[in-house]
Amino acid sequence: MDPSRRRILGAGLFSVAVTIPGWQDVVDRMEAFTENPHQRIGHAEVEAVSAMTDRLSDLDDEFGGRHTRPMAAAFLVNTVVPYLRASSSEGTKKSLLSASAFLCYAIGWMAVDETSHGLAQQYYVKALELAGGGTDHLAYCHVLRGMSVQAAGLGHGVAAVRLADAAAAVTPDSSPRMRAFIAGQQAHAYALAGEKHNALTSLRVAERAVNQAESPLGNFGGFSSATLAYATAEVRHALGDTEGSIESLHDHFRLRDSTDSQRSKLRFTSMIAERSLQVGHLEAACAAWNSVLDEYPAMHSGRVDQQVARIPRLLGPHRSNAAARYTAERSRALLTR
Repeated sequence: MDPSRRRILGAGLFSVAVTIPGWQDVVDRMEAFTENPHQRIGHAEVEAVSAMTDRLSDLDDEFGGRHTRPMAAAFLVNTVVPYLRASSSEGTKKSLLSASAFLCYAIGWMAVDETSHGLAQQYYVKALELAGGGTDHLAYCHVLRGMSVQAAGLGHGVAAVRLADAAAAVTPDSSPRMRAFIAGQQAHAYALAGEKHNALTSLRVAERAVNQAESPLGNFGGFSSATLAYATAEVRHALGDTEGSIESLHDHFRLRDSTDSQRSKLRFTSMIAERSLQVGHLEAACAAWNSVLDEYPAMHSGRVDQQVARIPRLLGPHRSNAAARYTAERSRALLTR
């Protein structure tokens, strides 16, 4: 959990063979922190950790992981670890472990956005251990799903299925929104792994669950009609239906509201651009890319950087087109900022 540069170097490689501790393993083996008898914490400190996690997650959504993860890691090391070592009641300790698990999960998510995938896995595994220490099945499930999202984003369909199915197996929450949260990710993972029947079945489960959901959205576990449209787009794309995936991404933007992040807006618009180009819609692709470039300077996201960096190469075969030349040159200029 050390946020120093030395620990970050060499932590960028994703491992499909990373050991995922099972639920009973993390409950049994959670490392014991040496208790500091000179500091005692209570419910107020737990609430502070949860509130800071929510604030940091909001900043991550707005400005990207490269902007936010160092702050979140510093908060973990300088504030939360001392809390974990402080004396407290048993109930407070479990609540703190649970809150700390969600913080580590959020930092892992930020590291994914930095494209520091090995570092992200380290945070995710630590989050699993903290969730076990707090006997928090829901946090454990969230982390496994996040690890599946990471694997899917890197194209590792089989690993994504394994992690999504593990999350589904341990979730204690049978609410419609939670079912949609898990099934939507299973659908994407199955599609990447070439399991079309399972992908479409999971997508139908997610759709039914979203239609039944009444619980409010939150920073963790939120799955809305807009999220479902995005999951549908990813399933359709993985199954070879590029036109359909573009249609579903447009559905996503039609259904978005103020709870959806600025980063996802740029990432998903970039997907529309790339997929539009794939099906021969050059003008539409350039228009989508230019809308991304309008807002790109304020975003500090490794994943968005990668998408913008692809623009000149993808538009290279179309350099005779004025709109393509303008878009490619504009992206090059912004990449050197």
